Amino acid sequence: MEAWYHYVLLIIVGFAVGFINTIAGGGSLLALPTLIFLGLPPSVANGTNRVAIIIQTSLATAGFKSKGVSTFPFNAYLGISALLGAIIGAQIAVDIKGETFNRILAIVMLAVVLIIVFKPRIKVEELKERITGKYLWIGIIAFFFIGIYGGFINAGIGFVIILFLHYVNRMNLVRVNATKVSVVLAYTLSALVVFVVNDKVDWLAGFTLAIGTGGGGWVSSRISVNKGDGFIKTVLIIMVIAMAIKLWFFT
Repeated sequence: MEAWYHYVLLIIVGFAVGFINTIAGGGSLLALPTLIFLGLPPSVANGTNRVAIIIQTSLATAGFKSKGVSTFPFNAYLGISALLGAIIGAQIAVDIKGETFNRILAIVMLAVVLIIVFKPRIKVEELKERITGKYLWIGIIAFFFIGIYGGFINAGIGFVIILFLHYVNRMNLVRVNATKVSVVLAYTLSALVVFVVNDKVDWLAGFTLAIGTGGGGWVSSRISVNKGDGFIKTVLIIMVIAMAIKLWFFT
């Protein structure tokens, strides 16, 4: 990356990524190809993307908190579990091949689409959060494995987190997104350490991308609280369809 307009492009792409990641998920499918297109090796692009994710999720978490939305300490328990899993996933990612990434991602997205199509209907007025007792432990165990995938690639993991928290823990989508960004922040910190130790981070590109993702995350977190569940569902469906098309026809 040498031309000045490469950095301008990263900021623009970053804003879109931050907005998409905060309100739904899948933004890394835009960030990673962009970083690779600009000349970074896939493993370095993967590590560099984590810098932007940390800034984005930090500001998104602050944005939700500024609107009075917080799920502490539930999000802390899940975050610690995912953080431990991410260390394993990031270590795997250091030497992963691009083809393997595409296959794994395709399987994950297929599972997400099937769940969305055949998901049970839950009326908003019938939602009663289940974030203590056995459901807390189910979440802690599940998020350890979610953390492994998040540390590994992270792309598309937002959809999995949203579906799990909404249908298992029965959280409304605004609180789901508030929980999601704080958990992703926690496990991305540990993943970034692994990438740094293995010299897989381009700091200038990462912080440039982060300028955009941070702004997108802040704006998206506040809009999602104002718009509510209906808006989030619409964006979620659009992103799943777009990602499915990309996986089948443009990989």
